[in-house]
Amino acid sequence: MNSNPFEEIRVGQIIEGRPLEISGETIREFAEASLDFNPLHLDSEYMASQEFGKTKFKLVIAHGMTNFALITRMMTDWLWPRGGIHRRLETRWLKPVYSGDTVTPKAIISKKLKTEKGHWVLFNIEVRNQEGILVSKGEAMAEFPGQLDSLDR
Repeated sequence: MNSNPFEEIRVGQIIEGRPLEISGETIREFAEASLDFNPLHLDSEYMASQEFGKTKFKLVIAHGMTNFALITRMMTDWLWPRGGIHRRLETRWLKPVYSGDTVTPKAIISKKLKTEKGHWVLFNIEVRNQEGILVSKGEAMAEFPGQLDSLDR
């Protein structure tokens, strides 16, 4: 890698994240780690009897923040070796994720900006399940701060 990785980044470049297979166990573990014990995520009987506006889920659903965490891991894994820092992430949940689904995040570089204080990269973010269905989308921003010559960390 050259001394200025920011210059090698191209609009339209795709970053692929690692997939995660969702199971009852991963949903429970995320509930314990996040302290989010909402019955949406843990109680099948509750979910079978509830309607949420016009939406009725067939089973318990994974925490939306699981997708957020996968995106964050993908961004950090890609940015850190290049001297970039993940600064912002906004997502919208579009479809539920169930036990048995495998979700995979992806980022597409949408814009590069240079300012006096740093270099910025904007990303379009998506998470798809094993059937290719878009379950979450959003935008992210990363900074490549000041002295790009010094990437020793």
